[in-house]
Amino acid sequence: MSGDLLLISARTVGLAALATALMLPPGIALAWLLARRRFPGQALVETLVSLPLVLPPVATGLVLLQLLGRRGPLGSLLSDFGVEVLFTWKAVVVAMAVMGLPLLVRSARAGFEQIDRRYEQIAATLGAPPLRVFLSVSLPLCRRGVLAGALLGFSRALGEFGATILVAGSLPSTRTIAVGIYNATVIGDDATAFSLLLVSAGLAFGALFLANRFTTQSTPVGPS
Repeated sequence: MSGDLLLISARTVGLAALATALMLPPGIALAWLLARRRFPGQALVETLVSLPLVLPPVATGLVLLQLLGRRGPLGSLLSDFGVEVLFTWKAVVVAMAVMGLPLLVRSARAGFEQIDRRYEQIAATLGAPPLRVFLSVSLPLCRRGVLAGALLGFSRALGEFGATILVAGSLPSTRTIAVGIYNATVIGDDATAFSLLLVSAGLAFGALFLANRFTTQSTPVGPS
């Protein structure tokens, strides 16, 4: 494999890892909220979280383009602080995180729903504040669901194309494996396209294999 292909592969893995780290805090919080609380508008929140799964990725990219553009609500705010997102590696990370977040939330939520609430209630009865109950009881018991969700989100980020191409383009500094496959196919460079395909398939297989291992293993119901 050439140096350029190695660079694209390494960049994709690195940006997907950053995207996974970015989606973890809101993903875990949303998963816990949807699993443990009932509130007005919950169905709307659930639908919005899952929307990137059914929207064309290009449509999601268009929404991000409007939000992060210089005239958009987020883009104008960031520009005031000298931060440019569109057509940089940061845009790739944002697109990957948005597309992977629903998978993380679904898996982590399922993990929280499997926890026996008595353990949380006992900790609260012993005087532990809500945050401590979450960090010392709920989150450790849900670790398999969170890890599986993180791996699913990571694998989705690895293959992201539609949203990425709109918000980050195909610049040398933003080119990912998926974009590289597209570019190589367009110009008829089948060797490069299939090389990147093999890398993508290998990475995705590894992430999905580990995610399935965490999913199929029984979730503990008590502290280990």
